[in-house]
Amino acid sequence: MQDIARKVGVSPMTVSRALRDGTSVNTQTREAIRQAVEELGYVFDSTAANLRQQRTGFVAVTIPSINNANFADTVRGLSDGLKVHGLQPLLGYTDYDIDQEEALVEQLLRRRPEAIVVTGGQHTPRCRRLLESAGIPVVEIWDLPGQPVGHVVGFSNAAAAGMLIDHLVSTGRTRIAFIGGEAGRDSRGADRRAGFIAAMQRHGLDATRLIAAGVPPVSMLEGAAATRALLQQAPDTDAVLCVSDLVAFGALTECQRLGIAVPDQMAIAGFGNYEVAEICVPPLTTVNPFPEQIGRQTAATLLSLLGLSADNLPQNSKISPELLVRASTLS
Repeated sequence: MQDIARKVGVSPMTVSRALRDGTSVNTQTREAIRQAVEELGYVFDSTAANLRQQRTGFVAVTIPSINNANFADTVRGLSDGLKVHGLQPLLGYTDYDIDQEEALVEQLLRRRPEAIVVTGGQHTPRCRRLLESAGIPVVEIWDLPGQPVGHVVGFSNAAAAGMLIDHLVSTGRTRIAFIGGEAGRDSRGADRRAGFIAAMQRHGLDATRLIAAGVPPVSMLEGAAATRALLQQAPDTDAVLCVSDLVAFGALTECQRLGIAVPDQMAIAGFGNYEVAEICVPPLTTVNPFPEQIGRQTAATLLSLLGLSADNLPQNSKISPELLVRASTLS
């Protein structure tokens, strides 16, 4: 800033005012300062100003996966909603590991975010204590925890899985299996598994056809391998609910390799409304959890909590997933 001041022939304070708002700096001087900024490659350091104002300008966010399209859509919706007020998300990647989440939450809180968003409602006891004592807004997303830490924007993964089972049963399927990740890591996947079991029992059907495809996040390859294992164990299976569309796509391609007609011999349903679910042949029946809407609603909640919006939003914002019935389950 002093270099720019010397180049233009003004004081460093004038440079500071011109770079921040420019309201008290005349147009000619402000333009000269901006030209000097471009020539010198200067980037304004807002850290000191933010510390004086008790603001950092960022919201901490933890997500389980960086290559999951659903979570990417959520972050985009969140970012679009926040940037209007000059806020940006700072991401932490948990890899579906609550111990890793605990470490990330501690590191992120040290950087004094203005709020924190965590994916899911399952945390270690220490992580929960960190969130409860953070002194900033906390929003849990993609879930409806029984005992939320703060605010919630999400939906019941169990109920959404139940919608899919109700649909499969309505088409006459009774020997239905579930393919998901290994228990203990992905709480949302575990809720979908629990929703499968509850819905099957509600219909009076066998709920024991449960295949663990691997450590979350489960891939297409693991979905294909799990389908082979399923058909070896229970070759009379007439439908399968998969924890995600990626797993369902793996199941679909494995059935095609084995000469099993979908949906005539095997109906397949996924979860997430990924792009691949719409363009594969046949297209996959799935659930749309509206991930971008989760992000936008989370941003609106945060802006309200931070006093940047006049909206008075409820503590729990429930998203209503949509059942998308496609050719993979309809004969």
